[in-house]
Amino acid sequence: MSDAKVNESENANDSDLRVSLFADLKVTRLGRVYEKQAYAAGYKFVAGVDEVGRGCLAGPVVAAACILDLSKPLPKGLNDSKQLTKLQREEIAEKLKQRCLAYAVGQVEAEEIDQINILQASIKAMHIAVEALRPAADFLLIDAVRIRQSPLPQMPIIGGDGLSASIAAASVIAKTFRDALMRTYHEQYPNYGFSENVGYGTRKHWDGLEKHGPCELHRKTFRGVMPTNVDNTAVEAAIPEPEAS
Repeated sequence: MSDAKVNESENANDSDLRVSLFADLKVTRLGRVYEKQAYAAGYKFVAGVDEVGRGCLAGPVVAAACILDLSKPLPKGLNDSKQLTKLQREEIAEKLKQRCLAYAVGQVEAEEIDQINILQASIKAMHIAVEALRPAADFLLIDAVRIRQSPLPQMPIIGGDGLSASIAAASVIAKTFRDALMRTYHEQYPNYGFSENVGYGTRKHWDGLEKHGPCELHRKTFRGVMPTNVDNTAVEAAIPEPEAS
């Protein structure tokens, strides 16, 4: 790829990228269509990026970036991490780490989430993960958002974790990393059920908050976390749909 083409691509906005790379794509299921299109355009290290833990009441938001090796098969059953069981995620994560060209994880802690808001914290975690990749990425496929801190050419894909294998891989790596981290926190903070809910708003978690108040892992700006804001309406509104276990 010529320097002129690299510079042109790095300055392209989302619309330009759709026209130049993905205009004719009609992707309806998980695969490597986006990745192969980017490789065909001359990019060598295409990273999928995703985050987990945005809806949690406690713990960091975690993101991962993953550059797949297209010469190797995808792990059987690879999918959006929310569609997989705990055992499936852990098995697939190990295979991804063995087969991919590179992966990295970034995280932003609860205190900073409260300072900059969860969306900006999620994007920051993504940026940290991308910057840690070795070899470095030269193109990004991202689930839904754009990482404006990064100068890299990038393509936000709505529902990307169900369409791009690289994004799905990132979601699995991020999810398994964060879940393991939250389970270790359970030993230090046993009153909230972190070993089971990994920070999500289950009944046991809400009961722990009501009885013991928040710990330093809690996101104090999230509705219902601080004792003065706890009421039945807030509790019911903040309980997410159960994840696959």
